[in-house]
Amino acid sequence: MVLYMNESDVRQLLRMPEVIEEVERAFSAHGRGKAFDVPRRRTRQPGGHLHILQAAAPEINAIGYKAYYSRPGKPLNSHLHIMNYEQGHTEAIIESDWLGRIRTGAATAVAARYLARKESHILGLFGHGRHARTQLEAVCAVRDITEVKVFGRNAEGVRAFCDEMSQRVSAELRPARSSEEAVRDSDIIVTMTRASEPLFDGRWLEPGQFIAATGSNALNRREIDTETVRRADLVVVDSREVAQGESGDLLPAYESGLIYWENLADMGGVVAGRWPGRTSNDQITLFESHGMAVQDLYVGAALLKLARERGAGLSLPIGPAQD
Repeated sequence: MVLYMNESDVRQLLRMPEVIEEVERAFSAHGRGKAFDVPRRRTRQPGGHLHILQAAAPEINAIGYKAYYSRPGKPLNSHLHIMNYEQGHTEAIIESDWLGRIRTGAATAVAARYLARKESHILGLFGHGRHARTQLEAVCAVRDITEVKVFGRNAEGVRAFCDEMSQRVSAELRPARSSEEAVRDSDIIVTMTRASEPLFDGRWLEPGQFIAATGSNALNRREIDTETVRRADLVVVDSREVAQGESGDLLPAYESGLIYWENLADMGGVVAGRWPGRTSNDQITLFESHGMAVQDLYVGAALLKLARERGAGLSLPIGPAQD
Protein backbone atom coordinates (compact mmCIF):
# COMPACT_ATOMS: atom_id res chain seq x y z
CA MET A 1 0.00 0.00 0.00
CA VAL A 2 1.11 3.54 -0.77
CA LEU A 3 0.11 6.47 1.43
CA TYR A 4 -1.21 9.39 -0.60
CA MET A 5 -1.22 12.87 0.97
CA ASN A 6 -2.93 15.85 -0.60
CA GLU A 7 -2.19 19.52 -0.07
CA SER A 8 -4.64 19.73 2.83
CA ASP A 9 -2.85 16.89 4.65
CA VAL A 10 0.52 18.57 4.12
CA ARG A 11 -0.66 21.96 5.37
CA GLN A 12 -2.23 20.43 8.47
CA LEU A 13 0.84 18.40 9.45
CA LEU A 14 3.86 20.53 8.55
CA ARG A 15 5.04 23.28 10.88
CA MET A 16 7.89 25.65 10.07
CA PRO A 17 10.14 24.91 13.10
CA GLU A 18 10.11 21.15 12.38
CA VAL A 19 10.69 21.72 8.66
CA ILE A 20 13.71 23.91 9.43
CA GLU A 21 15.20 21.12 11.53
CA GLU A 22 14.66 18.56 8.76
CA VAL A 23 16.21 20.81 6.12
CA GLU A 24 19.20 21.36 8.39
CA ARG A 25 19.49 17.58 8.73
CA ALA A 26 19.38 17.30 4.94
CA PHE A 27 22.15 19.87 4.53
CA SER A 28 24.25 18.12 7.17
CA ALA A 29 23.83 14.70 5.58
CA HIS A 30 24.68 16.10 2.15
CA GLY A 31 27.72 17.87 3.57
CA ARG A 32 28.92 14.64 5.21
CA GLY A 33 28.46 12.61 2.05
CA LYS A 34 25.59 10.66 3.62
CA ALA A 35 22.88 11.96 1.28
CA PHE A 36 22.97 12.46 -2.45
CA ASP A 37 21.25 14.96 -4.72
CA VAL A 38 20.66 15.03 -8.47
CA PRO A 39 20.04 18.56 -9.83
CA ARG A 40 16.78 19.47 -11.50
CA ARG A 41 16.23 18.39 -15.08
CA ARG A 42 13.72 20.22 -17.24
CA THR A 43 11.63 19.14 -20.22
CA ARG A 44 10.65 22.39 -21.87
CA GLN A 45 7.59 22.55 -24.06
CA PRO A 46 5.70 25.52 -25.55
CA GLY A 47 3.63 26.90 -22.70
CA GLY A 48 4.81 24.51 -19.99
CA HIS A 49 7.78 22.79 -18.41
CA LEU A 50 8.25 19.48 -16.57
CA HIS A 51 10.85 19.55 -13.79
CA ILE A 52 12.32 16.49 -12.04
CA LEU A 53 14.66 16.45 -9.00
CA GLN A 54 16.08 13.29 -7.39
CA ALA A 55 17.76 12.39 -4.10
CA ALA A 56 18.83 9.50 -1.90
CA ALA A 57 19.21 9.43 1.88
CA PRO A 58 20.32 6.00 3.14
CA GLU A 59 20.46 7.16 6.77
CA ILE A 60 16.67 7.69 6.76
CA ASN A 61 16.06 4.72 4.43
CA ALA A 62 14.60 6.91 1.71
CA ILE A 63 15.17 7.49 -1.99
CA GLY A 64 12.90 9.36 -4.34
CA TYR A 65 12.10 12.20 -6.65
CA LYS A 66 9.87 15.22 -7.05
CA ALA A 67 8.24 15.92 -10.38
CA TYR A 68 6.24 19.02 -11.15
CA TYR A 69 4.65 20.44 -14.27
CA SER A 70 4.27 24.20 -14.47
CA ARG A 71 2.05 25.91 -16.99
CA PRO A 72 1.14 29.62 -16.75
CA GLY A 73 -2.40 30.16 -15.56
CA LYS A 74 -2.80 26.56 -14.37
CA PRO A 75 -2.39 25.07 -10.87
CA LEU A 76 1.05 23.63 -10.19
CA ASN A 77 1.03 19.84 -10.59
CA SER A 78 3.69 18.70 -8.13
CA HIS A 79 4.23 15.33 -6.42
CA LEU A 80 6.99 13.91 -4.24
CA HIS A 81 7.53 10.15 -4.54
CA ILE A 82 9.24 8.47 -1.57
CA MET A 83 10.57 4.91 -1.87
CA ASN A 84 12.01 2.58 0.73
CA TYR A 85 15.77 2.64 0.16
CA GLU A 86 16.35 -0.94 1.34
CA GLN A 87 13.22 -2.71 0.09
CA GLY A 88 12.53 -0.73 -3.08
CA HIS A 89 8.78 -0.25 -2.78
CA THR A 90 7.03 3.13 -2.97
CA GLU A 91 5.90 4.30 0.46
CA ALA A 92 4.28 7.64 -0.25
CA ILE A 93 3.12 10.00 -2.96
CA ILE A 94 2.74 13.53 -1.63
CA GLU A 95 1.26 16.60 -3.29
CA SER A 96 4.16 19.00 -2.87
CA ASP A 97 3.29 22.57 -3.76
CA TRP A 98 3.09 23.67 -0.12
CA LEU A 99 5.92 21.31 0.85
CA GLY A 100 8.11 23.02 -1.76
CA ARG A 101 7.25 26.48 -0.49
CA ILE A 102 7.87 25.71 3.16
CA ARG A 103 11.14 23.83 2.61
CA THR A 104 12.45 26.67 0.42
CA GLY A 105 11.78 29.08 3.25
CA ALA A 106 13.36 26.66 5.71
CA ALA A 107 16.57 26.55 3.64
CA THR A 108 16.85 30.33 4.02
CA ALA A 109 16.27 29.95 7.77
CA VAL A 110 19.11 27.45 8.04
CA ALA A 111 21.37 29.81 6.11
CA ALA A 112 20.35 32.67 8.41
CA ARG A 113 21.39 30.59 11.42
CA TYR A 114 24.91 30.22 10.10
CA LEU A 115 25.41 33.37 8.02
CA ALA A 116 23.35 36.17 9.62
CA ARG A 117 24.29 38.03 12.78
CA LYS A 118 22.51 36.67 15.84
CA GLU A 119 21.32 40.17 16.72
CA SER A 120 19.65 40.68 13.33
CA HIS A 121 16.31 42.48 13.76
CA ILE A 122 15.51 44.25 10.47
CA LEU A 123 14.56 42.38 7.30
CA GLY A 124 14.40 43.84 3.80
CA LEU A 125 12.19 41.60 1.67
CA PHE A 126 11.92 41.77 -2.12
CA GLY A 127 8.77 40.07 -3.34
CA HIS A 128 5.27 39.50 -2.05
CA GLY A 129 4.16 36.27 -3.74
CA ARG A 130 3.38 32.84 -2.35
CA HIS A 131 7.03 31.93 -1.71
CA ALA A 132 7.71 35.28 -0.03
CA ARG A 133 5.26 34.30 2.71
CA THR A 134 7.22 31.23 3.76
CA GLN A 135 10.52 33.10 3.42
CA LEU A 136 9.27 35.67 5.93
CA GLU A 137 7.92 33.07 8.35
CA ALA A 138 11.14 31.07 8.18
CA VAL A 139 13.47 33.99 8.88
CA CYS A 140 11.26 35.11 11.78
CA ALA A 141 11.50 31.58 13.21
CA VAL A 142 15.29 31.76 13.64
CA ARG A 143 15.96 35.47 14.21
CA ASP A 144 14.18 38.04 16.37
CA ILE A 145 12.86 40.13 13.50
CA THR A 146 11.05 43.26 14.69
CA GLU A 147 10.77 45.22 11.43
CA VAL A 148 10.17 44.11 7.85
CA LYS A 149 10.45 46.42 4.83
CA VAL A 150 8.73 44.91 1.79
CA PHE A 151 9.46 46.07 -1.73
CA GLY A 152 7.68 45.07 -4.92
CA ARG A 153 6.50 46.56 -8.19
CA ASN A 154 2.81 46.18 -7.33
CA ALA A 155 2.12 48.65 -4.51
CA GLU A 156 -1.35 47.25 -3.84
CA GLY A 157 0.03 43.72 -3.67
CA VAL A 158 2.73 44.83 -1.23
CA ARG A 159 0.18 46.48 1.05
CA ALA A 160 -2.03 43.39 0.99
CA PHE A 161 0.98 41.21 1.80
CA CYS A 162 1.91 43.43 4.76
CA ASP A 163 -1.65 43.35 6.08
CA GLU A 164 -1.89 39.56 5.77
CA MET A 165 1.51 38.68 7.18
CA SER A 166 1.20 41.10 10.09
CA GLN A 167 -1.32 38.59 11.44
CA ARG A 168 1.13 35.70 11.10
CA VAL A 169 4.42 37.09 12.45
CA SER A 170 5.15 39.39 15.37
CA ALA A 171 7.30 41.80 13.37
CA GLU A 172 6.01 45.15 12.13
CA LEU A 173 5.61 45.07 8.34
CA ARG A 174 5.52 48.09 6.07
CA PRO A 175 5.99 48.79 2.37
CA ALA A 176 9.43 50.10 1.39
CA ARG A 177 9.26 53.25 -0.71
CA SER A 178 12.19 52.17 -2.86
CA SER A 179 14.53 49.26 -3.40
CA GLU A 180 17.28 51.29 -1.76
CA GLU A 181 15.20 51.72 1.38
CA ALA A 182 14.69 47.94 1.51
CA VAL A 183 18.46 47.45 1.50
CA ARG A 184 19.73 50.31 3.68
CA ASP A 185 19.97 49.53 7.42
CA SER A 186 18.58 46.00 6.97
CA ASP A 187 20.37 43.21 8.80
CA ILE A 188 18.97 40.55 6.46
CA ILE A 189 17.94 40.99 2.81
CA VAL A 190 15.84 38.29 1.14
CA THR A 191 14.96 38.29 -2.54
CA MET A 192 12.12 36.05 -3.76
CA THR A 193 11.07 37.22 -7.22
CA ARG A 194 11.10 36.16 -10.85
CA ALA A 195 13.32 39.09 -11.83
CA SER A 196 15.55 38.94 -14.88
CA GLU A 197 17.51 42.06 -13.89
CA PRO A 198 19.19 42.88 -10.53
CA LEU A 199 16.81 44.22 -7.90
CA PHE A 200 19.25 46.57 -6.18
CA ASP A 201 22.68 48.16 -6.47
CA GLY A 202 25.38 46.26 -4.62
CA ARG A 203 27.01 49.57 -3.68
CA TRP A 204 24.15 50.08 -1.20
CA LEU A 205 25.22 47.11 0.90
CA GLU A 206 26.60 47.71 4.39
CA PRO A 207 29.02 45.71 6.59
CA GLY A 208 27.40 42.87 8.48
CA GLN A 209 24.46 42.26 6.15
CA PHE A 210 23.27 38.81 5.10
CA ILE A 211 21.67 38.42 1.67
CA ALA A 212 19.59 35.38 0.76
CA ALA A 213 18.95 35.30 -2.99
CA THR A 214 16.23 32.68 -3.37
CA GLY A 215 14.23 33.42 -6.52
CA SER A 216 16.76 32.88 -9.29
CA ASN A 217 16.79 29.16 -10.11
CA ALA A 218 17.39 29.50 -13.85
CA LEU A 219 20.16 31.08 -15.90
CA ASN A 220 17.73 33.61 -17.42
CA ARG A 221 16.78 34.98 -13.99
CA ARG A 222 18.84 37.42 -11.98
CA GLU A 223 18.11 39.14 -8.66
CA ILE A 224 21.53 40.45 -7.61
CA ASP A 225 24.30 42.24 -9.49
CA THR A 226 27.97 41.41 -9.83
CA GLU A 227 28.85 44.18 -7.36
CA THR A 228 26.93 42.31 -4.66
CA VAL A 229 28.94 39.16 -5.40
CA ARG A 230 32.18 41.15 -5.41
CA ARG A 231 31.43 42.76 -2.04
CA ALA A 232 30.40 39.51 -0.37
CA ASP A 233 33.08 38.25 2.01
CA LEU A 234 31.50 34.81 1.88
CA VAL A 235 29.37 33.29 -0.89
CA VAL A 236 27.55 30.07 -0.03
CA VAL A 237 25.41 28.01 -2.41
CA ASP A 238 23.00 25.23 -1.50
CA SER A 239 24.83 23.00 -3.98
CA ARG A 240 27.74 23.80 -6.29
CA GLU A 241 26.45 21.34 -8.89
CA VAL A 242 22.99 22.90 -8.86
CA ALA A 243 24.39 26.45 -8.91
CA GLN A 244 26.42 25.81 -12.06
CA GLY A 245 23.27 24.94 -13.99
CA GLU A 246 20.78 27.34 -12.40
CA SER A 247 22.40 30.41 -10.85
CA GLY A 248 21.69 33.36 -13.09
CA ASP A 249 22.95 35.50 -10.20
CA LEU A 250 26.43 33.95 -10.14
CA LEU A 251 26.96 33.17 -13.84
CA PRO A 252 28.16 36.71 -14.77
CA ALA A 253 30.58 36.66 -11.83
CA TYR A 254 31.91 33.29 -12.96
CA GLU A 255 32.27 34.42 -16.56
CA SER A 256 34.25 37.47 -15.44
CA GLY A 257 36.57 35.36 -13.27
CA LEU A 258 35.30 36.83 -10.01
CA ILE A 259 34.30 33.42 -8.64
CA TYR A 260 35.09 29.78 -9.44
CA TRP A 261 32.49 27.08 -8.90
CA GLU A 262 34.93 24.69 -7.26
CA ASN A 263 35.95 27.28 -4.66
CA LEU A 264 32.44 28.14 -3.48
CA ALA A 265 31.27 27.01 -0.07
CA ASP A 266 28.13 24.89 0.03
CA MET A 267 25.54 25.01 2.81
CA GLY A 268 25.94 21.34 3.60
CA GLY A 269 29.64 21.88 4.16
CA VAL A 270 28.93 24.85 6.43
CA VAL A 271 26.42 22.89 8.52
CA ALA A 272 28.75 19.88 8.69
CA GLY A 273 31.69 22.08 9.73
CA ARG A 274 33.79 21.64 6.59
CA TRP A 275 33.40 25.32 5.67
CA PRO A 276 33.27 28.26 8.08
CA GLY A 277 30.09 30.26 8.26
CA ARG A 278 30.05 33.86 9.40
CA THR A 279 33.25 34.58 11.34
CA SER A 280 32.78 38.28 12.16
CA ASN A 281 29.98 40.80 12.54
CA ASP A 282 31.41 42.96 9.75
CA GLN A 283 31.24 40.34 7.02
CA ILE A 284 28.78 40.63 4.15
CA THR A 285 27.49 37.12 3.53
CA LEU A 286 25.53 35.83 0.53
CA PHE A 287 23.45 32.65 0.25
CA GLU A 288 22.33 31.47 -3.18
CA SER A 289 19.38 29.08 -2.92
CA HIS A 290 18.17 27.11 -5.94
CA GLY A 291 16.43 24.08 -4.44
CA MET A 292 17.54 20.51 -3.75
CA ALA A 293 15.55 17.29 -3.83
CA VAL A 294 17.36 16.10 -0.71
CA GLN A 295 15.52 18.82 1.22
CA ASP A 296 12.19 17.56 -0.12
CA LEU A 297 13.13 13.99 0.78
CA TYR A 298 13.96 14.71 4.43
CA VAL A 299 10.87 16.85 4.91
CA GLY A 300 8.74 14.27 3.11
CA ALA A 301 10.07 11.40 5.24
CA ALA A 302 9.27 13.32 8.43
CA LEU A 303 5.82 14.10 7.03
CA LEU A 304 5.23 10.43 6.26
CA LYS A 305 6.07 9.50 9.85
CA LEU A 306 3.65 12.13 11.17
CA ALA A 307 0.90 10.97 8.84
CA ARG A 308 1.25 7.38 10.01
CA GLU A 309 1.16 8.43 13.66
CA ARG A 310 -1.95 10.54 13.18
CA GLY A 311 -3.81 8.43 10.65
CA ALA A 312 -3.66 11.05 7.94
CA GLY A 313 -3.60 10.47 4.21
CA LEU A 314 -5.20 7.85 2.00
CA SER A 315 -3.86 4.31 1.51
CA LEU A 316 -3.78 3.31 -2.15
CA PRO A 317 -3.57 -0.30 -3.38
CA ILE A 318 -0.44 0.26 -5.43
CA GLY A 319 2.44 -2.19 -5.73
CA PRO A 320 3.02 -5.57 -4.09
CA ALA A 321 1.83 -6.24 -0.55
CA GLN A 322 4.53 -5.57 2.03
CA ASP A 323 5.45 -7.90 4.90
